[in-house]
Order: sequence, then structure tokens, then C-alpha cells
Amino acid sequence: MTAATRDIPWSTGTWTNEPAATRETPAGLAVTAIEGSDAWRTTAYGFVHDSEHALLAPFERGQALEVAFVADLTGEFDQAGLFVRAADDHWVKTGIELSDGVAQVGAVVTAPVSDWSMAPVPEWQGREVTMRASWAGDALTIRARVDGEPFRLVRVVPFDPDAAVAVSAGPLVSAPTRAGLTVRFVSWRLTAADESLH
Repeated sequence: MTAATRDIPWSTGTWTNEPAATRETPAGLAVTAIEGSDAWRTTAYGFVHDSEHALLAPFERGQALEVAFVADLTGEFDQAGLFVRAADDHWVKTGIELSDGVAQVGAVVTAPVSDWSMAPVPEWQGREVTMRASWAGDALTIRARVDGEPFRLVRVVPFDPDAAVAVSAGPLVSAPTRAGLTVRFVSWRLTAADESLH
């Protein structure tokens, strides 16, 4: 960690929706999702789901937030990662999602309806993944890495909410199709925003 980086205690966050269970240990925070939990608005499916489990703390322009977790996903659309929320219809979720039986790294950007981008990373299954959201100027830059490998760019998102809006961000887990998904989050950190896109 750099001098500007600080760990965020799990106890300081507030859940958007309480999960089925949580358990804090020296190895991190284990979170069990409720079946049917998800975040999506309208596009293609016609429904609105605001039932995700996101543990959020204040997030400001000029900061970057990192969430690390073990990508042990086995059910269709199991997902874990990071959530950035400005409003009910203005948010970003990014992380690993199991789609068509393959681990995918991607992002859903909602403002006010959702879109979805992803890329297969089957070799990340079962390993420690870190998602990073860096907020500088009018953009949120999403990066990801596995274990100690270098970060790779996932997406650059327009993100410029009104200054009066309280933005928050933190770990995310959802299980749209099954019960019993438990994700172990390893760390939750805040640091300075990235200086460049590359």
C-alpha cells in the first residue's frame, strides 16, 4: 500500500440490501447472497432489479476504490465485485460474473437504463481478483487484475453527477438464479485516483 492508501473497515459500510448472512474473519468478509438478488434497469429484459447486496461508503472525485475477492462462482449469473452508486438510476457495477458457464470480467453502467459489457476470463476462476474504480474529472475508469498481475483496463465510463449528490461505493455480491452463493472479500481500500488511463 502507498502512504495515501487506507483500508476501509467492513463495519463502516451500509448495505443497499442486507445479504442472507455475513461473517468477518481475519481472512476477510464472507457474504452470502439471497437468491434473486441483482442490479439491472429495463434494457432488453424490461424489468428493474434493485436487490443487489452492496456494502457502500462515501466515494469522492479524485479517489480510487479497490475491492479484492476470491472469484469462486458456480451458478449462472453469480457475480461479485464493486458497486458505485450516485442514485437509484445512476450506478455502475463491475466485477466477475459467471455467464454461460464461463467467468467474465465486465461492467454494467446504468444512467438511467442499463448496458452490459464483458470479456471471458476463465483462468481467473477460483483466484483473487481486484476490481478498481478510479474517479477523475468526468470519468470513472474501471480496471481489474488477478492475483499480483498488472491491472488491465475494463472500461472508461462517463461519470459526472451533480456536486450535491452523495456518491458511495464498495463490495458487491448478487445471485440472480440460486441460493447459497458465498463470496469471500479480502480487502476494501481507498486511494488516490489514477493519473492516466494507461
